[in-house]
Amino acid sequence: MEPEQRYWQKNLRITGVLLAIWFVVTFVVGFFARELSFTFFGWPFSFWVGAQGALVVYMLIIGFYAGYMNRLDIEYGATEEED
Repeated sequence: MEPEQRYWQKNLRITGVLLAIWFVVTFVVGFFARELSFTFFGWPFSFWVGAQGALVVYMLIIGFYAGYMNRLDIEYGATEEED
């Protein structure tokens, strides 16, 4: 298999995994959050999951993807060259 194909295969695989995590956090956890009826830092846990928890997970997904793709770009020589 050519390096370009391996690069894109790894890129698509990590994108699929991260999109699956995004889907679970956005729809599955949000759907079942109403049933979580305990307080967390003084707020109902369902409110915390919807208002804060999902945003934290989204930021972690973005940070992980950026770091992973930087390492992958360096590994396969796909970095931008400055003139």
